[in-house]
Amino acid sequence: MGNTDKKQLLFYMHAGSGNHGCEAIAVSTLKLMEGNAALNNYDTPVIASNDITQDDMYGLGNLATTNKCKLVEDRHIDRDFIAHVLYYGYRKITGDAESFYRYRYKNVLKTYNYKKGDVAVSIGGDNYCYPDLIKDLVLSHNVFRGLGMKTVLMGCSVEPETVPGLILDLNAYDKIIARETITYEGLLKGGVDKDALLLCPDPAFVLDPVKVNLPQLFNERKVIGLNVSPMAAGKESSAGITLDNYRELISYIINNTDYGIALVPHVVWSSNDDREPLTKLYNEFAGTDKKTPVADRITLIDDMSAGELKYVIGKCEAFVGARTHSTIAAYSQAVPTLVLGYSVKSRGIARDLFGTEENYVIPVQSLEKKDDLLNKFQWIMENGSSIRKTLQDKMPDIRERAKGNVSFLDEV
Repeated sequence: MGNTDKKQLLFYMHAGSGNHGCEAIAVSTLKLMEGNAALNNYDTPVIASNDITQDDMYGLGNLATTNKCKLVEDRHIDRDFIAHVLYYGYRKITGDAESFYRYRYKNVLKTYNYKKGDVAVSIGGDNYCYPDLIKDLVLSHNVFRGLGMKTVLMGCSVEPETVPGLILDLNAYDKIIARETITYEGLLKGGVDKDALLLCPDPAFVLDPVKVNLPQLFNERKVIGLNVSPMAAGKESSAGITLDNYRELISYIINNTDYGIALVPHVVWSSNDDREPLTKLYNEFAGTDKKTPVADRITLIDDMSAGELKYVIGKCEAFVGARTHSTIAAYSQAVPTLVLGYSVKSRGIARDLFGTEENYVIPVQSLEKKDDLLNKFQWIMENGSSIRKTLQDKMPDIRERAKGNVSFLDEV
């Protein structure tokens, strides 16, 4: 039970730390709260998680152990046949679509007696970019609004053209914090109340790197970090073109430079695991004979926490990434970075950093030839010094402005 004399603060739509971007957002948000006097008015933050087992494996579990937050797992109606049948029947008869979501949050609602004036924060970042998640977002939001809680949409990216269709839900938030300018301007143009809207960099820009032992490759030569995801590949316009571009890039690095290559996973969910395409690439180039020269030039990074992955990425000479938070880990350590993007978030973040997304982001949907990624990578390398300088100059302001992600503690 929470301290009834204080406000309760709930973060929901946390998908689990097997997505290290989700982990990075949650961990960084809790860091931003440290030393914030307004937090004295709140009880220990509660995070409703899709998978506590994942959280316990990484950095968020450590914060829960030290009472920096409390973790409560969402209930999964698809895992309970009887509950699913009963709730489906109830919803069919009554039309109460929110009943499934009251079931989902039953554990956290039962444990913490949320009341009018408590605060619920949707922490899912780019969830509104995915059509299949919109229903979950709207109905979850309605559950907490129905309890009289103040609601906040934090660190979000939203495709501008979708805002008119979402406006009733979006304007029901007491505060919306956009993480890049394209989203901010799209929300304004689409009719979101300006007084409810803030623009702040993603909280993960302040994530602390956590030192780990690096593979021997990093001691032998400078290393280029590469990340690719099944999600990005799933949006390609031509089947197989994404991995073909990574093959061309790896071949170029091996045959024309002295760099090593680190393949870096950033999401390890069974249904969406970066290790699958990365392992495929590793095996194609390293082969089974570890004595080959090529094998000495490429390494596959193990799964680890968001902070530890950030440390590895920060030791790279340059980085090419599909996962947004792998690229934020690079940007925030002034590593020249090429983003293989597929939505507004990658374009918006790059534009806010460099004034343009051109040359810094290549949409996966635009890949047509197998050397498209290589050509952009070569531009990044040719301009690496100036890119690094720009990022070094920008980061102090970015980190300072990221504190705005928790300004709702005072304002709602």
